[in-house]
Amino acid sequence: MLKDDEFISQSPEQRLASFFATVKEQGELFILNDDDGCVMLTSDDEEGVPVWSTASLASMWADQEWAHCEPKAISLDVWLSRWTSGLSKDFLNVIIAPMPAEESELMAPEDFADKLA
Repeated sequence: MLKDDEFISQSPEQRLASFFATVKEQGELFILNDDDGCVMLTSDDEEGVPVWSTASLASMWADQEWAHCEPKAISLDVWLSRWTSGLSKDFLNVIIAPMPAEESELMAPEDFADKLA
């Protein structure tokens, strides 16, 4: 598994591949969560739930307006059985390992689930 600085220094395409490799290996991914639920982002008129491959990468986003949020691990089994259908029903995307000041990779929940399989 890559260290956070190694992950961040990769190209967007490499980060995407590293994200899926790490998540499959660990069997879990991470969201940011607070008392109201998970953090949501808006990107180019698309709403979605950001996900990261490690708690420490998710923690990097827990500043300013999300300083009260904590990384929360979600097993792949739970993600695939609950989150995929829930996000689809709510017309939300998955935002994969967003990085500050960069375009984020958005995927439909079903496409994201296919990549995890």
